Formats: sequence, C-alpha cells, structure tokens
Amino acid sequence: MISIKNLLISESVDPRCRSILEENGIRVTQKQNMKKEELIAEIKDYDGLVVRSATKVTADVINAAANLKLIGRAGTGVDNVDVEAATRKGVIVMNTPSGNTISAAELTCALLMSLSRNVPQAAMSMRAGNWDRKKFMGAELFGKVLGIVGLGRIGKEVSHRMQSFGMKTIGYDPITPPEVSASWGVQQMSLEQLWPLCDFITVHTPLMPSTVGLLNDETFAKCKRGVKVVNCARGGIIDEAALLRALESGQCGGAGLDVFVEEPPQDRSLINHPNVISCPHLGASTKEAQARCGEDIALQIVDMVKGNKLVGAVNAQVLASTFSPDSSPLIKLGEAMGSVLQSCSSSNKPLSHVQITSQGEGMKSCCGYMTAAVLVGLLNGGAGVCPNLINALSLAKEFGITVTQSHNMSDEASPGACTVEVMTDGRSYKATGAVRGGLPVLLELSGSMFRQPVSLTGNLLFLKAPASPELLSSVAGLLAAEGVQIESFSAPTERSGDVWYCLGVSSLLADLRAFKPLAQEVAQLSA
Repeated sequence: MISIKNLLISESVDPRCRSILEENGIRVTQKQNMKKEELIAEIKDYDGLVVRSATKVTADVINAAANLKLIGRAGTGVDNVDVEAATRKGVIVMNTPSGNTISAAELTCALLMSLSRNVPQAAMSMRAGNWDRKKFMGAELFGKVLGIVGLGRIGKEVSHRMQSFGMKTIGYDPITPPEVSASWGVQQMSLEQLWPLCDFITVHTPLMPSTVGLLNDETFAKCKRGVKVVNCARGGIIDEAALLRALESGQCGGAGLDVFVEEPPQDRSLINHPNVISCPHLGASTKEAQARCGEDIALQIVDMVKGNKLVGAVNAQVLASTFSPDSSPLIKLGEAMGSVLQSCSSSNKPLSHVQITSQGEGMKSCCGYMTAAVLVGLLNGGAGVCPNLINALSLAKEFGITVTQSHNMSDEASPGACTVEVMTDGRSYKATGAVRGGLPVLLELSGSMFRQPVSLTGNLLFLKAPASPELLSSVAGLLAAEGVQIESFSAPTERSGDVWYCLGVSSLLADLRAFKPLAQEVAQLSA
C-alpha cells in the first residue's frame, strides 16, 4: 500500500479534488503560479503532487523531492511531466485518461464544422461591417471522408458525432484492433492508404517520437489537394512549417488548431493565416471536463492509497495487478529471494544476468510484479539506489543487467514456486522459493534442497560448507562468542559435498571472517 499523507496542488483544479482528498485523510496544500525555483523548494515536503498542464514537472523538480511517491495529472497526457525521471526515482505518474474525452471530441467536431463553413472568418467579417456571402462559400460535410488518426477514446467519440453528419469515417491506430473500430463504424487501413482518401483529417495520438511530424511535407503531398486538417491532440504531431507551406500552396485547404509546439506561440504565421482557425488549447476547457478531471484524479489517488485499485498510471502498469489479496506475500517472496541471492553473490563482481521462472497455474498472473520484486531485493543496498516496483526494471537496465522471465505451467514438482538464477563473474547462484501459510519460504539454494522450508523472516546466516554433522556445534561456538543465539537451523537433504546451510540468529554479525575456516562462502541478511 502506498502512503500519501501530504499533497501539493500547484494549479487551479476543481474544488471537489481537494475535498475528496481531505475527506480521506490526505493533507492538501494549494499553491498556484509557482516558478520553477519555488516549486523545487516547495516539493521537498510532499508525498504527492497534482498538476494540470501549466506546471512543468522536470527532472530537477522530481530529484529535489525527498518523499515524492506520486505525480497526478488532472487531464489526459503527461507531456509536462518528465516520466523517465519519475520512473527512475520510483515515482508513480498518473493521469485521468477519460476526464476530458467528451470536451476534446466536441471541440474537434466544432473545428471540423467551422472549417467546412468558414464560421469564424464570416463572424469576424460581419463584425467589421461587411456582408461577403460569396467570399465564405463552404461545403457540406455529408458524404465527405474523415480520416481519424488515433482511435482511442477521443477518436471513437469524434467518429460517432461526425457519422451523424453523414461523413464516411476511416482511420488508423496501431493498437486498437480493426474489428473493434469497425464495430463503431470506422474502417481501419494503413496511413499510406488513408492519406489520399481523406477530405478531412483529425489527429488523436500521443506525442512521441513516432508521431512527431506525422503530417509533414511528404504526407501532405500524398493527400487530396485542399484537404483540411484538425489538431486538438498535441502540438508537433502536425509539422507546423510543413502545414504553412501546404496552406500557402493550396495543398491544404484549411486547418483547425487547438495546440501548438510552443504555447503560446511566438511565431504567429499560422495563426494569422486566413485559412486557419486557432484556439488557445481549449480541448479540456469546459466546466464539465475540469470537474470530471479534478474528481477523477482525487478518486484515483484515494483508491490507490486504500489499496483498492490502480487506475491511470502511465509508468507503473506492473503495480495494477498488485492490488489483490494474494499479491502481498508473493511480493515479499520475490524481494526476499532477491535479497538472499544479493547477499550470497555480493563478494563477486556486479550481476550480469537474472532469470526468473514462475511455476504452476497460480503463478501465471504474477510474473510481472514478481520480476520487479526480485530486482528490488537484488538491487537494494546499492550506493545511491532506492529500488521499488516502479523503477526496478529501469535500474537493472541502467546497470547493464539482462533480465529474462518465463513461466512453466507443467512443473508439478514445485507448483506455486518461483526460481531465480543470477549470473555474476561467470558464477551462478540459484534460489527457489514459495509462499507457505502466507509467509515466504526458501526451498532450495544453489542445488541444496532444504529438509524443511526456510522461513525468510528475521536475521538469517547462510553458510556454504562441506556436509558435516559437526558443523552446527562449531558454528554455535563462534556465535556464542559474539553473544548471538541460534533460533533455527536448516540443513540440506544432501549428506556429501559442499552444501548450503541456513541459520536463524538473534542478531546480525559485524564481522563474518571468523567463519572462513568453516565455510567456503558466508552471507547474512535481515529479511
């Protein structure tokens, strides 16, 4: 369960947001219009931060926060948040994916209709005292082809509304299955097929490397001459310089723009073009959308804090499946197994490879968070590193550790178990564990199968030594000399060769060198 006690709201959000948070025991401070330096100084005192679009949550802001666990964006998209920096710090980034869907879709439709009938230009002409009926000759939407690039929530709502005008809707989306979009009247095709068919194009994609400049000189050249375009998604999806050239040449017959690369735009070439209808980023600027987004982000935070569910997390999908009663002991198991292997292999060079294998039907759904939990245990204690389920995979990648995972459905020998193998400096260490009676236990360590499962709780001392009945008495003498008591002793089933033993002890030892004459390898941890 993630604890959020103090939360900062850095922008104007609907009052319902604050009310919901405070009703659920979260202390809220609201400070608006802070400069970057002010936010960096202020954020140190908070567990959570709620923003809209004006606050730029940069890496500097995130790294200045000592206790930050959550950044909540009351709206769709997180372009103003450095998600990579947040992930590395182990901070959840959350948005409200459906809060402004209807408002953004309606504005898109308004711009499409305004482009077809020149409504804003005609209104301005009338205000100037003119009566230019011929100048503002428009065209019907009925029978025209609308290309929708991005068939998520907003794209779907746009298609429903524009179909009511008799438009034919076609589209492209790399994620939404064609049969799904077909069920709401949108025929999917490739972008190469889509461009030349459209009379109007509207984009509804996130801004990412693959969508920057999606409409550019090359793609405009493939479109019908006079095609009209709308962007209520993110500035930069349409190449602004290419759009201006297409407008001036007549290849593009008009554009409806609610978003820009720079906001507010300093270069006003597009805004001043007679065939452009522009708005100051109004997609979510309705009373209903703001109320919905403010309420949604508050409810999502409360659900997360109470351990009910996780909704809207853009960088912590692995956490979504950890809100079940069965997940907590499995997470503890993964972290404990990682800690065991980290302790046993710590005398060698850094880890190079980690393999996690879950076994049995009951473990199939937990592969993601078990892998992250194991990495938390393995990476814990590193200089300047605070691993958690959110950042464990990215930290492992940063440290050059290859992580692989698999699931074995048919392993009847150890159903409901997890095996972790680590490679370091050419050596391999392997552990198999499970949950028994709600507690994590160790079944096997590098080939040594324990007669009784080892409870992975308390202070544990691991020794790799030749199998010998005298080992326990020798170890007991060394521990007694240090004032340490033996609380449990787990021996392997093997009776020959070098094997692993585990002792539960009353406290950890300051120095393990006294055990070197007895054991080839010695490790300890507090689980």
